Amino acid sequence: MDALSETLRVVQLVGAIFINARFSAPWCYQSPSADFAAPHLEPGAERVVIFHLITEGECHVELDGAPPTRLERVLARRPRQLTYGGGGAVTRLVCGYLACDARLAAMLFAGLPPLVRVNVRGSSAGAWLEASVRYALAEARSPRAGGAGVLAKLAEVLFIEVLRLYMREQGAACTGWLAGVRDPVVGAALQALQKRPERPWTVEELAHTSGTSRSVLAERFQLLVGSSPIQYLTQWRMVLAANLLARSSAPMTRIAEAVGYQTDTAFSRAFRREFGKPPAAWRRERAASRR
Repeated sequence: MDALSETLRVVQLVGAIFINARFSAPWCYQSPSADFAAPHLEPGAERVVIFHLITEGECHVELDGAPPTRLERVLARRPRQLTYGGGGAVTRLVCGYLACDARLAAMLFAGLPPLVRVNVRGSSAGAWLEASVRYALAEARSPRAGGAGVLAKLAEVLFIEVLRLYMREQGAACTGWLAGVRDPVVGAALQALQKRPERPWTVEELAHTSGTSRSVLAERFQLLVGSSPIQYLTQWRMVLAANLLARSSAPMTRIAEAVGYQTDTAFSRAFRREFGKPPAAWRRERAASRR
């Protein structure tokens, strides 16, 4: 499994499409900030990524402090039907979100700009995605069971396709975790670390796996990912540990071994440095929060 797929499996995004809108010029729509929207869209979520799919017409999007960006057609609840405007040219929007734990997704979103724009229609999956969106929206309005589930899964597929397109389109000067996955040297090291996190890796072993020298790997890893390979390994181990603590009842010893620690004490010390509290206390708080 590649590094992106493995990270998405661990992060476990939860999504939905919540607005199906028809606007006619002149019109304006103010989307709430992700931090403000998170508890309203998905109670208990620490972070949400909001997306807008233009299915007809065009519009401009503005972020604070940034010039307007032109967008055009690129293509567990029922989406709200929204109609608004002055009767001019029509623009149709499908709006959705993906929710996740902020810490678990921190690496995935590292290096991403505030606004990511891609042409889904220009991808090989564009026609399939467009047809799927239309089908899912029609199902959400039908009395048949499961329509909200279809929309939730489709939101995840759309997000993954956007990440894949962004990775393909970004230039060589881009940095961040996705740039590291795209890089042949750093990507090979990331895949090895995430495939075998319990292994006591050294930079020399990772360099051999990546087919390069120790110095080249260390330099490129720091440039793209923003940390050393061993620092990243510790971060990834903590991501896995938090995932296991939150979503399983596995004993602490088994979780410690699964993420590369020989003793509960060593694991607890590393976890406290990252999360500010021991793993058992963190697990109890997460369980109480979900209830």
